[in-house]
Amino acid sequence: MNIGDNPFRRQTISLGTITPSANIVVERITTAILADFPQVSGHYSRVSVVGSKDSYSGDYDWRGMLDAAVLLGHARPDVILWNGSKGGSIGFDADRDLCARIKALTGRQATTSTLGVEGFFKRDGVKRFGLVTPYAKAYQDKIVEVYGREGYACAAEAHAGRTDNFSYCEIPDSEIAAMVAHVASAKPDSIITYCTNFPAAPLVADLEQRYGVPIYDSVSIGVREALVLAGVDPSPGRRWGSAFTR
Repeated sequence: MNIGDNPFRRQTISLGTITPSANIVVERITTAILADFPQVSGHYSRVSVVGSKDSYSGDYDWRGMLDAAVLLGHARPDVILWNGSKGGSIGFDADRDLCARIKALTGRQATTSTLGVEGFFKRDGVKRFGLVTPYAKAYQDKIVEVYGREGYACAAEAHAGRTDNFSYCEIPDSEIAAMVAHVASAKPDSIITYCTNFPAAPLVADLEQRYGVPIYDSVSIGVREALVLAGVDPSPGRRWGSAFTR
């Protein structure tokens, strides 16, 4: 290697990501997406989310979340992303508050996967959406209610009935595709594959072509929004779906 040609110095932009502790999908998908963005590096912190019981079911574990953000802030990322979908079950305002607190503590811009989905809903004029998740019905109902309060009607939903946080990553591609097919039959304005330990992102581009409807995956949308917030053109990531082309 020639002096001055160190590939580890070439990245000029960095993204910091907070992910739930039992989640193995976020880092894998983020790393895969960032392979299309050689100027961007990814860095990670975790907050405790494990098993089937949520000790903070109606709110965030604010100390855990903000401690994770502060640790990421030490690495001076351009953006800090909460790549978790909990805001969809407790309210979008919780995610807006989270971003404001992260910025106040770290001086870094912040966003979340849920706010990324909301941004596309607003830009696209979505009124009716399809919801695909790994969750049990009770949790699914919370998401439908929260989105409804924000003005978005769930035209159709499908869920895998899982409750353990780790198990969400084990749902096979065939089951994810079948759930998307089910909600696509209701002709929604868009579909969201919603859970950041849900391995739907690699299927999005093909399923969009098959059903002719935009599909927003919570993991890849979170990464896309962080890239844009950092001033990066998202189009090199087009293989991850139509969201990266605009």
